[in-house]
Parts: sequence; C-alpha cells; structure tokens
Amino acid sequence: METNAVQSVPKIMVVEDDPHVLRQIAFALEHEGYTVTTATAGDDALRQLMLDRPDLLVTDVMMPGLDGYDLVDQLRRDEKLCDLPVIMVTARTADEDISKGFSSGTDIYIEKPFKPSELVAFVKRFVGPAKPDAHP
Repeated sequence: METNAVQSVPKIMVVEDDPHVLRQIAFALEHEGYTVTTATAGDDALRQLMLDRPDLLVTDVMMPGLDGYDLVDQLRRDEKLCDLPVIMVTARTADEDISKGFSSGTDIYIEKPFKPSELVAFVKRFVGPAKPDAHP
C-alpha cells in the first residue's frame, strides 16, 4: 500500500558549548539524515525553541548562562514545549546529577564519553528514522 503523503525530516536541536562535541553530535545526526539546529548556551537555545520547535532536543548540562537542567525545567513549564522529548548528554555522572536530570524532565540521560551510535539509536526511538531504511 503506497501513500503519497510527504514525510518531513525530523528536526533536532543540539545544545552544547564544547565545539568538538557539538560537531560530533551534529555530524552523527546529519549523517543519518536529520535536520540539525544548534546553540551553544541554554539561554540562546530557549529563545530558538520558542520561535521554532524541533522534534527533539539534545542538550548538555554544563553551559554558560542557563544550564541544561534549568533549560529542561523551563521547557516542561511551557505549554507549547512541555512534551518535547529531551536527551541529555553530559559528563555529570554522579547519582544526584542523573536524578536531577530526570527530575527536571529529561527523557534519556547519556553519560560522556558516549557512542554516537547509541545517541542515534535513542533519537530514532523518539522521532523515527530520518530517511527510508536503505539497509536490509
């Protein structure tokens, strides 16, 4: 059964202040066919999210200005963004940090260093594949 509906490519926002990690995440997601927007600080990300909601947010915790926990907490308080899926990718690995991440409303908490393939698998769980499955 074929459908003529045009499927849009999922858009993912990545918030990360480390340029190397930002490039690594963006490359992995773009390689899979996703549309990626970026921000390097929580404050900037929040402004962008209010203007143009993505399908998923991938964020670090430790950033200048608004940190990842506060960013997610503010999203959960906004009626237009409260259900936005969030993956937190961070070096904050203590039990209390992980608990704080989930308490703020994070859906998935990935510890750095991370495997890009693991991140992509979680992204696919939330938004599906970006392009038709080319692999059998």
